Amino acid sequence: MGMPPALEGRLRLPLIGAPMFIVSNPALVIAQCKAGIVGSFPALNARPQEQLDEWIREIKEALAEYSAAHPDEPVAPFAVNQIAHLSNDRLSADMETCVKHEVPIIITSLRPPAEIVQAVHGYGGLVFHDVINLRHARKAMQQGVDGIIAVCAGAGGHAGTSSPFALVKEIRREFDGAIILSGCMTSGGDVLAAQALGADLAYIGTRFIATEEANAQPEYKEMIVTSQSEDIVYSSLFSGVHGSYLKGSVAKAGLDPDNLPSGDKAAMDFGKRNKAEAKAWRDIWSAGQGVGNIEEILPTRDLVLRMEQEYNDSRNTLGIR
Repeated sequence: MGMPPALEGRLRLPLIGAPMFIVSNPALVIAQCKAGIVGSFPALNARPQEQLDEWIREIKEALAEYSAAHPDEPVAPFAVNQIAHLSNDRLSADMETCVKHEVPIIITSLRPPAEIVQAVHGYGGLVFHDVINLRHARKAMQQGVDGIIAVCAGAGGHAGTSSPFALVKEIRREFDGAIILSGCMTSGGDVLAAQALGADLAYIGTRFIATEEANAQPEYKEMIVTSQSEDIVYSSLFSGVHGSYLKGSVAKAGLDPDNLPSGDKAAMDFGKRNKAEAKAWRDIWSAGQGVGNIEEILPTRDLVLRMEQEYNDSRNTLGIR
C-alpha cells in the first residue's frame, strides 16, 4: 500500500477531512488535526487573498502549541486545497503563500499541474489530486503526485459516478502511491471498509458539516441531519461540473430539484466568486448520499473519537488484529 511515511504515527485514524467551500475554516481544520485526522480547507475560502497567510499562521501556531502541551497525542498535519483551473486568478499567489509556509499537504482539483508538484516536493511536502475516473488518475500519475483521491459515486460536492469497487482497483493496478477514497462514508466502520477495498485513507466531508466548528448555517447542519440519500440531487447546473446537493436547499431557492437543466462547463469561475458561484455554495448546499447516516451535530473531537471506537469495534468484529 502507499501510506506516505510523513503520515505514519501521526494519525488517530487513516482519515482526511475533505476541504469544503465556505464550510471549512481554521476552527474546523484545527479541531480535526488536534483530534488526529488530516484537516483541510480550500485556499479560496480565505478572502481576501491576504487572509490565506493569516489562516495558515493561525493553524500552524495552534497545532504547534497543542503538540507541545500534549506530546503523547497524535496531531495530524493539515492540507490546503488548490483549484487548478484557468479561472482561478489567485492560484499563483496562493501557492506562493503555501510554499512560504511549507504547507504539509496540497490537495489539487480539476488539473494536476506539474509546477505545483515540483514546488511542493521542493520543501518535502505532499501533493494529493482528486479524480473521478482512471483517465484523470493517469494524468495525475504522470505529474508525479503522491496520492490520488478517488471521488466516487455518492460523494458530496463535485463527484463522479464510478463505484469504489471499480475505481480503486483500477487505480491501484497502475499506482503505488497513496489512494484516498471519497464517497458516502460517515463512520469508523466505513473507514475500515475503505481500507478493505484497497485505499490507504478515507476522505470524508459531509459528516463534518454537522459539527460545531463547521462554518455552515444552522439550517444547513439541520438539513444534513434530517435528510436521507434520496434527498440528494446530482446536477451540473450550479457550477458547470456535476455535483451532489441537498434537494431541500434547491427547492428553497425556488427551483425544482427533479427537473434541473444542465449547466455550462465553460461558465466555471473559481477566481472571483461571482454571483452564480456564491449561490451554488452559499444557498445551494452540497452534501453526499451518506447524509442518511448522520443523526446529530457534534464537536469535531467527539466525532473523531467516536469514529475511532467504531473503527476498532469493526476490526474486532472481523477478527482483525
